[in-house]
Amino acid sequence: MSAASLRARYLGDSVATASPQQVLVMLYDRLTLDLERAQLAVAEGDRARANEELQHAQSIVLELLSSLQVDVWEGGPRLAALYQWLVNELVQANLKLDGNRISSCRAVVEPLRDAWRQAAASLAGVGS
Repeated sequence: MSAASLRARYLGDSVATASPQQVLVMLYDRLTLDLERAQLAVAEGDRARANEELQHAQSIVLELLSSLQVDVWEGGPRLAALYQWLVNELVQANLKLDGNRISSCRAVVEPLRDAWRQAAASLAGVGS
């Protein structure tokens, strides 16, 4: 088995055995990484790499949006609107190769990632 297929299997097993909270944190971690990589690619003028990273980031945000149950808690509709805004900004950043838009997205995503990570850790502590 190649190193790439071993890594893919490991990642697949990690996601399959993770709690929903851990999966959410994993998605935010990867979204943050995609934005960092896209920003670097834009700075280097690498349109192809920026496009790849931004499209992957869009896919993650769309997955977050589709799995969001807006009627379960009062913040749901606001989070859905925020996800819509992120998708629109990522599309525009990709079309215009705009590092400022990516920075704006990172400024929103990184604190959310940190909050979800903290919430997941709190829930893990409660279950112990």
